[in-house]
Amino acid sequence: MLAIGMVYLYVFGIGIATAVQYSVLNQIADAQGLQVSQLNLGTGLMFLFLGWSNLIWQPIAMTYGRRGVYIISIFLSIIPMVWAPYSKGAGQWYAHRILIGIFAAPVESLPEVSVPDLFFAHERGTYMSLFAFVLCCSNFLAPLCAGFINDGVGWHWVMFFGAITVAVCGIIMFFCMEETIYFRQSSEGEPDSDNSDKPGTEGHSEAVASYPPPMTYLQKLSFVFKRPGRPIAMQAVGKVGRAFTIMVFFPNILWAGVLYGLNLSWNNIMNGTLSSILGAAPYNFPPAMIGVSYVAPIIGGALAFYWSGQFADFWVLRLARRNKGIREPEQRLWMLLVSSVVSTSGILLWGVGASREVHWMGLMFGLLFVAFGVINGTALTLAYSVDCFKDIAGESMVTVILLRNTIGFAFSYALNPWIDSMGLQNCFISVAMLSLISTMSFLPIMYWGKRLRRFSSKKYWQYVAEDKNFPSSH
Repeated sequence: MLAIGMVYLYVFGIGIATAVQYSVLNQIADAQGLQVSQLNLGTGLMFLFLGWSNLIWQPIAMTYGRRGVYIISIFLSIIPMVWAPYSKGAGQWYAHRILIGIFAAPVESLPEVSVPDLFFAHERGTYMSLFAFVLCCSNFLAPLCAGFINDGVGWHWVMFFGAITVAVCGIIMFFCMEETIYFRQSSEGEPDSDNSDKPGTEGHSEAVASYPPPMTYLQKLSFVFKRPGRPIAMQAVGKVGRAFTIMVFFPNILWAGVLYGLNLSWNNIMNGTLSSILGAAPYNFPPAMIGVSYVAPIIGGALAFYWSGQFADFWVLRLARRNKGIREPEQRLWMLLVSSVVSTSGILLWGVGASREVHWMGLMFGLLFVAFGVINGTALTLAYSVDCFKDIAGESMVTVILLRNTIGFAFSYALNPWIDSMGLQNCFISVAMLSLISTMSFLPIMYWGKRLRRFSSKKYWQYVAEDKNFPSSH
């Protein structure tokens, strides 16, 4: 619990820092002489680099350990947060958004590896869902606090608040976070019976393992850990290329990454329009009240955590018992049926409701519903990716995040021109239909998913064999 708690603390700190500006975009724009669309473009660039920078961070974490990457990342993230209040013009705004995207990138792909480091398959849904909840709800809590900070001491201290948060989290992590990297002697899904010859099913065998001697507390504070069976540096760099081949040879992962990216986009669209909608007539919310409106998505996130986590794990175990004890990754995806309807309804309530000037409480329900769908989509697609091909989770997470953040950048870049071209109502009707169609795509995956995993099995076991042949450098 302490180990996963430190991971969540990292996610919380980075989540605050990367989202703290959302409720004060109008104030930042006025002070900087910028357009809100330029600030949103900066956010899009941040998300783009939050994805692509994992091509650097992830191989380091998979070779030398998770602890050092987490701690270095969170302390580096202080730099652009302190720079932000002193920046001038669009160029500098883009620059520090890009920097925090580079420095904070492990938040996107490394926690998804730490969860299977620590928990069994039947527990993963709960802890992956909790990761999604902490990530998204820290994004909602940050602008809630920011509104009051702005009203009290100005928007500059909003950015300093983000810097202070990551600094405090980093100090706690330095003294309390332990390493979780290790290399199994066997693989999840490895054929040990006639019924477990499909990658992603629950067949699992454990060879007799040898363990290194216990470390002292000071040894645990190291930033570099050498474990038996780890790849050498050049082999880890070579594994980066897998992130691209996975897009071709692993269609299940490709689908999960695209759906995750689209869910991120609905979240970005909500955050990118919240300040301008609630801050303008007829609502005329001050920054503090714009911040308070983020209570609605926090409630939606809490509901989603239960639905996609504990209830989903319970549901999967029940279906596995009915399936003669065999757990299939697709069983988890049934949770998306409710999510698709709720998320689509929320997008319509938010966008179309705002264009028709409905009562502000209707918009709050829209925010709640969208958050429920976003966190469900996040948790379920990540858990599905790991369930399908657990032993290449490090590389597959990079693939998922590359797809997710590239799609998120595209929507952030296109948001304001989209609204200007179609109008608020028609824009959000289009978004709602995209949300419904994309989320309901889980139905074909339910039918074809196992066949697609069989298509990937040869390449998957090739990767697993390559990893087991790494020289023991310890």
